[in-house]
Amino acid sequence: MRRRADRVDAVSDWGTRMTRSGTAFPDVTLAIIAGGQGRRLAGVPKGLLSVEGRTVLERLLLLAPRFGDVLLVANAPEPYARFGLRTVADVVSGKGAPGGVHAALMAARTPWVVAVACDMPFIAPEVIRVLLAARGEDVDAVCFEVGGRVEPLLAAYRSSLAPAWGDALAEDPSMRDLLFRARTMLLPEASLRTVDPTLRALANVNTPQDLERYGVTLPPRRG
Repeated sequence: MRRRADRVDAVSDWGTRMTRSGTAFPDVTLAIIAGGQGRRLAGVPKGLLSVEGRTVLERLLLLAPRFGDVLLVANAPEPYARFGLRTVADVVSGKGAPGGVHAALMAARTPWVVAVACDMPFIAPEVIRVLLAARGEDVDAVCFEVGGRVEPLLAAYRSSLAPAWGDALAEDPSMRDLLFRARTMLLPEASLRTVDPTLRALANVNTPQDLERYGVTLPPRRG
């Protein structure tokens, strides 16, 4: 993997320039990885958790106008049907997050994919700009490295990685393993903090404790 230690100072100008011409990222698909049920949250699909009056999925879809396409990866799509999104299931089942990203890469109609988890309510457009500004001809994936950990579900991938990624899934690799096999640009924590000083974009909601920490509420029960 390659590491970029410098600040991405040109991000703001780059984002403004692209926005003036229409969709900011016409060559990128926003892929929301829904994963499984929130077993630690009474089985509630995490994309339907509510933050400040909107579901997490709705908050992520506020990013959608900036992208050339939007895709939902969900093996149990029924809870999300009302959103009318193009939805695909894992091509290789039982592989967790690696399988979800692979499904997004396979289904993408654009050269690049930004993969985000459906339980991350606080991803701001400025964070996406930093991520995508680091792309290059010699780069196949871009992700943040924070506290020694890579963040593969707030990351950008070339969709052309799909065949090799699919072959690798037979080995049950971790997301980090897959990133090490690609030409991956690791962005340092400092590059994220320039636009997100508290690293709020990385917050995800997985446990009852997270509900209280981030002011998240469960949807009303039906029936």
